[in-house]
Amino acid sequence: MKELKIGNLLAKVPIVQGGMGVGISLSGLASAVANAGGVGVISSAGLGVIYNEFSKNFNEASIFGLKEELRKAREKTRGIVGVNIMVALTNFADMVKTAIAEKADIIFAGAGLPLNLPSFLKSDSTTKLAPIVSSARALKVICRRWVGEYGYVPDAVVVEGPKAGGHLGYSHEQINDEAHSLESIVPEVVAAVRELEQQHGKHIPVIAGGGIYTGEDIYNITALGADAVQMGTRFVATEECDASEKFKLSYINATEKDVEIIQSPVGMPGRAIHNGFLEAVKEGLKKPKACPFNCIKTCDVTHSPYCIMLALYNAFKGRMENGYAFAGSNAWRCDKILKVSELIDELKAGFEAKIASLRG
Repeated sequence: MKELKIGNLLAKVPIVQGGMGVGISLSGLASAVANAGGVGVISSAGLGVIYNEFSKNFNEASIFGLKEELRKAREKTRGIVGVNIMVALTNFADMVKTAIAEKADIIFAGAGLPLNLPSFLKSDSTTKLAPIVSSARALKVICRRWVGEYGYVPDAVVVEGPKAGGHLGYSHEQINDEAHSLESIVPEVVAAVRELEQQHGKHIPVIAGGGIYTGEDIYNITALGADAVQMGTRFVATEECDASEKFKLSYINATEKDVEIIQSPVGMPGRAIHNGFLEAVKEGLKKPKACPFNCIKTCDVTHSPYCIMLALYNAFKGRMENGYAFAGSNAWRCDKILKVSELIDELKAGFEAKIASLRG
């Protein structure tokens, strides 16, 4: 495996741990991945619920929570620690400002187009910026704004395919369309990025995610031009993952049929593990009384069958009867809980085995 270089940041292992909210990837998981040579990522989604004892004000608690998680991560590692911030969050700007002020190594921004992300940087900022896109077209739209308005070129680009977990940047029709598969869109995004590199004389690594499960998968996607991969699902089934044991076991116990596409209250398709809570939603038995957080711009409580923030928080805490686990398409393949270091070693071995097989 080649090292991943993002500006002056150097990851020994070309693996970025996907940001998973609510509470699934906090300082525990992020620092473990960073210590193993990859890029650890703290999810900013839902920190206001997790840290509500600090303040009943969701935004104040979110800011405090992000500072705390970055502080805890820094105590545990000298490796690379980034923050995933969803554009759809109502407190997107505050989360970005906090991450930059606390000198997070990199911000990964998706679930919408982060058109104004560079505007938050100060003259002394060190935080790198990486948009998460689902197509070369989306990347070009972002780059036209970033370069034209701010004179800023992305430090890295994440291209996420439809096999990812959580909210997906695809329509229901596109999810199973081969034209939108990760294998189809990676070469298109790579071509767009290489053009950018030539124009601006800057190395911009392409990080591909969504359904990457084995070392062989990593080899195959890097063979298409990606510099690194983003993996979320595999890191859930690790000892250091910040989720509850029950959350992790929902992966271990899942069958292939349990992994399903749902319609999220935020107006996007999502991939999750079927359970009793989601069954009740389908039967129309769930209904939120009010919106307690105003956390997602696109969520309309008058039409939502449940509060997604509370459902994901309950799952994070192990109260699966009142929530559910988001998961990638391969979650059902997880059959044991490993240490992060063991998982990284397994992925490296699989990568090397693939190379050895090709050499005959």
